Amino acid sequence: MGRIKSITPHTVERHAQDPSCFPLVLPSLTHPHIHLDKAFVHSTPQYSDLLPSTGSFQEALSFTTQAKARFTLPDLLKRGGWLIAESVASGVTAMRAFVEVDSTVKLNCLEAGIKLKEEWKDACHIQLACFAQDPIFSGSHGDENRSLMEEAIRNSETDVIGTTPYVESSVEAAKRNIEWAIDRCLELGKHLDFHLDYNLDSSKEPLVWHVLKTLREMGWTSKSNSSKKVMLGHCTRLTLFSNEEWSRLAREINENDLPVTFVGLPTSDLYMASQPHVHAHIQPPRGTLQVLDMIRRHGLNAVMGVNNVGNAFTPWGGPDPLCLACFEVGIYQTGTQADAELLYECVSTRARAAIGLDAPRSGFRLKEGDSPDLLLLYNVDETGLGAPRTRNSIAEVVWDPPARCNRDVVTDGRLVVKPMAVEREKSIPGTTIFFAE
Repeated sequence: MGRIKSITPHTVERHAQDPSCFPLVLPSLTHPHIHLDKAFVHSTPQYSDLLPSTGSFQEALSFTTQAKARFTLPDLLKRGGWLIAESVASGVTAMRAFVEVDSTVKLNCLEAGIKLKEEWKDACHIQLACFAQDPIFSGSHGDENRSLMEEAIRNSETDVIGTTPYVESSVEAAKRNIEWAIDRCLELGKHLDFHLDYNLDSSKEPLVWHVLKTLREMGWTSKSNSSKKVMLGHCTRLTLFSNEEWSRLAREINENDLPVTFVGLPTSDLYMASQPHVHAHIQPPRGTLQVLDMIRRHGLNAVMGVNNVGNAFTPWGGPDPLCLACFEVGIYQTGTQADAELLYECVSTRARAAIGLDAPRSGFRLKEGDSPDLLLLYNVDETGLGAPRTRNSIAEVVWDPPARCNRDVVTDGRLVVKPMAVEREKSIPGTTIFFAE
């Protein structure tokens, strides 16, 4: 992966006369948590009988299991290709992509993921996460699921081990799930990613404490396993924490040097995660991690991700991280320019660091040694009025994300050519950037 060798600002008179030629150059976007194999199920006719009817989590699990039984390699490649193409067009140059491994799909999703990873390698760094959505220590297929995972995680193309402890039939089985995944990551040198504590039920024991305890007891610290990261997704149960519990969480992570990042997945969380129904006719509260508060108030690492696109877990929204950042302005009621800049970091530089591709950084000024993955935002006249509405700050971009026709993408120092980029291919106006291999 290349690095920026030098940056030389320069002024061209015609650019001053035509501000639409001047791009706003920002770090590219990142998907820290997205499902490659389940994307756009609702856009494919063969699954038309599996559209949501109740919107419940159990229905989503059931419908997804039924859909998975119909997955074929051509189907997986088509839908996965849609997801990657739309993501790259949005400005995504790196993603952690989950592919499921279990008794239903066997290794088919992993095979598709490997093919897509190779096909798109020049445009996007795809980090494959072998993912156990189903139980591996309980149920009639637990042993088979675990055996398939044992095979999949030893594939050299697998970068991450992911599981879903809360789907196990008991707390004891969930804790075995956690211990197995941590042990295998340490053995094989993989990143770790849990879907964890996906509920808003105060009566349920948060499994995050067992994760931190096991990481500590197995000796996984930033220094001992410096290049491998731990991601904890959803974690909506944590939104019920008291101030004392938040302080304990931050203390256990920071004092034990644990490389843990939380990822909020608001489009899925607000659709799926709710408190138990007490009154039949009253909609229960919903929740998602307060990512900005976790960073600023508690000193935790936290980012945001798209998660699912076009399936029963998340039938709304698309794969554009900028739209996600925009959505969070309203969810968090965070409307300052500083808020917008931190939200952008959470879908770009912070997210990239969280999946282990770059060292943590803040701010947006490019410097020598940075990754040459960039998002170029142009002021395009979308209405035909002859005077394009400009977006000259990160806040303006987050508050009102520009359409994809306004965006060009640079991956590893190379312009990713898409239809709207052809006319801008020869140069990046305003700044000359030289890249080193």
